[in-house]
Amino acid sequence: MGAFYCVAELPIDDADKFAQWILEDFSLNNQTVMVAPAAGFYSTKGIGIKQVRIAYVLKKEHLIEAVTILKEAIAKYNSL
Repeated sequence: MGAFYCVAELPIDDADKFAQWILEDFSLNNQTVMVAPAAGFYSTKGIGIKQVRIAYVLKKEHLIEAVTILKEAIAKYNSL
């Protein structure tokens, strides 16, 4: 058993703030997604500030929903 992850750089200012905001303050159709700020996965300070780690899910439909939620969340976050 295992998991697949990807690290993606997002057009945001701070992945720590974004990850907390998306969990606490954002939902689309009563759903949200959880991302892990990627800076903690690097040993070099300052790397990954705008990056998040995302887990792949097994069902294609769930992945499509998650990407849609993430897209809307980024737009809303950047408009604040």
